Amino acid sequence: MNLLLKRATLKDFEEVKKIEKSAASQTYAAYIEEKDLRKFIKNEFVFLIKNGKNTVGGIAYHLRKNGCARMTNLALLPEYRGKGFGTQAIVLLFKKVNKFKKIDLTVHPHNSRAIALYLSLGFVITSWENNYCGDGEPRLILERKIK
Repeated sequence: MNLLLKRATLKDFEEVKKIEKSAASQTYAAYIEEKDLRKFIKNEFVFLIKNGKNTVGGIAYHLRKNGCARMTNLALLPEYRGKGFGTQAIVLLFKKVNKFKKIDLTVHPHNSRAIALYLSLGFVITSWENNYCGDGEPRLILERKIK
């Protein structure tokens, strides 16, 4: 496995769209609408997860006013799930956000595979929020200290 994170631009729109569509589920609110996806790419730090020349998924974060980074996205193409790519991508992301005091994220409480992954990488559950995304569904808030 030779992973790297390549910053996505609007030129990568179709590739990011493919990743998001493949990951959409009851527990993952993907960017489906074109305007939302364009805004996502323009306003956040969005990366394609590359294994050599192959794109295996995407990962993103944005900066928060409190001096923290928020991981807003981790999505792998179906054929790359369960093979360690998500773990390695998050480790690479930690290196990109190492100047911040912590990183946090939200996850649907039924997304047990994602929760197990985040806990294995040192995240801790800090709260449960009902209707967090305005979709009527709860989310767990997890965080990990970086410094």
